[in-house]
Amino acid sequence: MIRLLLLGTAGCHLCEQAEELLAALPPAQVAVEQVDIAEAEQWQARYAIRIPVLYHPETTSELCWPFDQTDLRHFIEAL
Repeated sequence: MIRLLLLGTAGCHLCEQAEELLAALPPAQVAVEQVDIAEAEQWQARYAIRIPVLYHPETTSELCWPFDQTDLRHFIEAL
């Protein structure tokens, strides 16, 4: 199973759209943990104007918004 972080913040409508795309993935394939960048200074400094960002902590690979199902599939296949 691939573990990903969805970096975002409360009230972010783009983050909600990213969540909808991720919800369509098979749950056995990917585990997604939501991270509120407002709660961690290192995330906020780096991603404040780039959210939502899908982040793979093992490789530090990032998929930055905007992305669609095709982009998401390619990102996961490349991990």
